[in-house]
Amino acid sequence: MIDEKPVVATTDEVVAELRKRPAFVMVSHVKPDGDTLGAGLALGIALKKLGKRVHYFQQDAVPRNLRFLPDTEFVSRDVPADLPADTLWVFGDMSDTARAGEFLPKLARENILDIDHHLGNSHFGALNYVLPHECSTGTCVVHLLRGLKVDIDKDIATCLLTTIMTDTGGFMHSNTTPEVLTLSAELMHLGANKEQITEEIFANKRLAALKLLGRALNEAQAEHDGRYIWSFVDEAMLAECGADGEDTEEIVNHLRSVEGVEVSALFKDYDGDIRVSLRSSGRVNVQAAASRLGGGGHFRASGLTFVGSLPDAVRAVDEALVAEGL
Repeated sequence: MIDEKPVVATTDEVVAELRKRPAFVMVSHVKPDGDTLGAGLALGIALKKLGKRVHYFQQDAVPRNLRFLPDTEFVSRDVPADLPADTLWVFGDMSDTARAGEFLPKLARENILDIDHHLGNSHFGALNYVLPHECSTGTCVVHLLRGLKVDIDKDIATCLLTTIMTDTGGFMHSNTTPEVLTLSAELMHLGANKEQITEEIFANKRLAALKLLGRALNEAQAEHDGRYIWSFVDEAMLAECGADGEDTEEIVNHLRSVEGVEVSALFKDYDGDIRVSLRSSGRVNVQAAASRLGGGGHFRASGLTFVGSLPDAVRAVDEALVAEGL
């Protein structure tokens, strides 16, 4: 049972647990991004330096734009049969275990470490290292690496800078503080290749992705005197463009960049339920709007899954945004 007032674990408490446990499974969320995967890889590589046994669990395949990261060849949906009973499962960048997907085995809470920076985290672990002031889950991991006194090599630095660049939008979002830039410079000095990360995460797009972006922009609807813009991607559009779900990632940000827009939404109507990505210029709290519909995230960037039709999803999101001051 989750405590009414969950206690956030200290760095020392988490470090002590990491030193004590012999084996670990790093868990990424479904539809993985650079933060969930990069944070898990960084900590996993560091723990292997300490002689620990490390595995990586991820239900979905590693996205094309993240395959440059070290250790991704070991990421798998399969779980070794000979894991020790006291293996610690480390969840990064997710508010609850459901975000890891249906293939996650049943786990005892005492074997769960929850590392996150989202306001809506449910504190589902025995230890919950939830730091909402951090720009990424990867920067939460930095504190742990310093506590473990593990040298950050080129591979770890690359994973960590990837988490930062993913969650700051390449240093464009408001969570790009002076401290974040200082840490990023430190990681570059340690070997992280910012140019490579920029190319892989933001610039290395397939032609199919550009065609899909054009289709989505063509379907865009501006409402509330131009303060809100939304569009959608469905199965037919994916097929028409020869695209897949990975090619949708930047569309919502393009919608947000339209002059006068305060909130953008992209409705992804394929593979079952409708997934919605929300972005805000800073006046409307889209995390609060998403939470009204069972989702979560950050003040300026959040998401949710809607069970129902596309028209119903569009209407429900509009109502949630209006309730939050749109």
